[in-house]
Amino acid sequence: MEHIKQTFSLKKAWRYFLITYEVCWNLFLLFLIFSLCAVCFAIGLGAGYFASLVKDMPLPSYQEMKKDVYRYEETTHIYFANNVYLGNFRTDLEREEVKLEDISPYVIQAIIATEDEYFYEHHGVVPKAIIRALFQEITNSATQTGGSTLTQQLVKNQILTNEVSFERKAKEILLALRLEKFFSKKEILEAYLNVVPFGRNSSGRNIAGIQAAAQGVFGVNAKDLNLAQAAFLAGLPQSPFVYTPFTSDGNVKKDLSPALQRMNTVLKRMKQAGYISEKQYHEALQYDVAKHFAPPKPSPFKKYPWLTMEIEKRATKALAEVLAEKDGYQQQQLLQTPSLYKRYLAIAEKQLRQNGYNIYTTIDKNIYDRMQKVATNYQYYGNDVIRYVKDKQTGKTVAKREPVEVGAILIENKTGRIISFVGGRNYERQQLNHATQAYRSNGSTMKPLLVYAPAMEMGVIQPGSIIPDVELRIKGDKGYYTPKNADGKTHGFVSARHALQYSYNIPAVRTYVQIMNKHPVTYLEKMGITSVAKEEEKHVALAIGGTTKGVTVEENVNAYATFANYGTFIDAYLIEKIVSKDGQVIYEHKNKPVSVFSPQTSYLMIDMMRDVIRHGTASSIPAYLKFQADWAGKTGTGQDNKDSWFVATNPNVTFGVWMGYDIPAPLQQKYKGLSYSKRTQLLWAQLMNAAYDVKPQLIAPKTRFNMPGGIVRRAYCTASESAPSNVCQKAGSIYDLYNAKFAPKQQ
Repeated sequence: MEHIKQTFSLKKAWRYFLITYEVCWNLFLLFLIFSLCAVCFAIGLGAGYFASLVKDMPLPSYQEMKKDVYRYEETTHIYFANNVYLGNFRTDLEREEVKLEDISPYVIQAIIATEDEYFYEHHGVVPKAIIRALFQEITNSATQTGGSTLTQQLVKNQILTNEVSFERKAKEILLALRLEKFFSKKEILEAYLNVVPFGRNSSGRNIAGIQAAAQGVFGVNAKDLNLAQAAFLAGLPQSPFVYTPFTSDGNVKKDLSPALQRMNTVLKRMKQAGYISEKQYHEALQYDVAKHFAPPKPSPFKKYPWLTMEIEKRATKALAEVLAEKDGYQQQQLLQTPSLYKRYLAIAEKQLRQNGYNIYTTIDKNIYDRMQKVATNYQYYGNDVIRYVKDKQTGKTVAKREPVEVGAILIENKTGRIISFVGGRNYERQQLNHATQAYRSNGSTMKPLLVYAPAMEMGVIQPGSIIPDVELRIKGDKGYYTPKNADGKTHGFVSARHALQYSYNIPAVRTYVQIMNKHPVTYLEKMGITSVAKEEEKHVALAIGGTTKGVTVEENVNAYATFANYGTFIDAYLIEKIVSKDGQVIYEHKNKPVSVFSPQTSYLMIDMMRDVIRHGTASSIPAYLKFQADWAGKTGTGQDNKDSWFVATNPNVTFGVWMGYDIPAPLQQKYKGLSYSKRTQLLWAQLMNAAYDVKPQLIAPKTRFNMPGGIVRRAYCTASESAPSNVCQKAGSIYDLYNAKFAPKQQ
């Protein structure tokens, strides 16, 4: 009986087991079916959602993608004359393009091992990595491994934005798949290594691309990076400004441990991927990275502030005009439409900061460097002026020292090339370029340009013409104008040559009165002086530099070069050419000569200005110079001695110097035993001596100004401008040069 009960219990238990098994199996099948349905639904939902995210995105063509992928900012380079490297064009980001074959294999291996281990296997995306990253995003996981391949990162950097959204991610995936269809792995890797950011370089500037990183962090080219250096740089893109070893001011960070730990991670992954051996791994770990950081390289702006700013301004203007011309606009249209000009200037500036151009200038580095040194060390400027100004922050009145400033420029006559200039004494104190941007009264240096040369061209006077140097009162709109000579005296009847030699004002004003109705300002315009308005012609003080706005040192010196060119004006320039990174000449300067004076007038003016240096107001110049040349020049003083000038020319070059205070104030009559005029001339001579030390053949040509045909030598009466007669013998006669067309007639 007991046996029967046991048998019955076993059967009952077996029956329960079978029932339980059937129920569980059916439940499992139901769960499996439900799960498959859920997965399919999720996939369908995800696919639908993905499609909705990208449905409005047009698929780019190969050409469009190629344009986007290779459109990255690249640093523009600046050169002195003769291809001497100056430095980088100022930009927020430094980048240098480099070919894949010119990149160290260690870099390529390190990047792939760290950023995309399946790079050579996938077709743009790695599904499991995307799912993992999506799961981490949904669950807000503390560990974020990322799901982007190098291809996706390239798409994000070059085609899309850094916006964090599912829509951007969906577009990134689709474009990555399309990019892999059009481009080889080599092309994708090369583009990635040229665009990826690497933090800052040893000068504190932002860098992108492996070549800029190699140069900026270790001071070597990308192809010369060793294993440890490559691993260090390969670790930076994950978080460039966390791992970068440099601060924004170029100092090495006190704590490099995050970057070094990241480097160790990169090396470990390289070893795991089989790129390096155990021995290489340990050797790289022992490498002292910090010991091999590149020293900071001062930017050209810090070393050459006035020069780099001038280059930027002129290069931007030149490129803007090129771009506008391509669109059908002429220079005159640009100048007449400020908004249009401003737009093209903005486009040009952006291109110069991004397109990797090479800008070649006319500046001779050695002469420029020597001149800056002379200007810095010159001991005879004069005392500072103390001005009392209101402090913007405190509102209190404080004393402010203002030094004597200087502007100078050296121009090659025949070409117009600006060889060198001095922009000022201290850029940090005053950013104004006193050679090219400061407008000041040019004093008596105006006389040859506006008075004597135009009057000789018109046949009104010649060097031997007699001009009364006696008191003069001229009625004007605001009463009478009474010009005075610098010495406060009058000198009777003097020749034009003599009046210029000693810079008498009254004869210059008398001569100007004779020609002012013939529009002599047009001569200034032809010589590039555009700051003197036509309306100013009626103001007789213009003859001695009494302008409303003034002229720049560059304008004044450039105009004087017209005489050296026998009456032809050659506009001065600083930008020789702008060349694209592929060697195409985008802009190249072309001279546009302007005929201003006849060769005869120009030579007579040169000969008159020779006397200024021989025996006149600049007679100290020959003793100050260490060399000889056929110089012709003119001194100039602004009203109340607020400006001091000296400009001179020889057959090769023209050079001028201005000295004065930024806020016009009288210069000291005497300082360390020298008058303000002699202080200006001494500085002029020292700057010329410095240039001569570098290029004696340029600065001191052995040739002299050649007298052109059409000039005759005649005696003239010192009491009149006619040829001497018997009546005139007692008054005395003297010989001088004349344009044959206007030579004196016998009386």
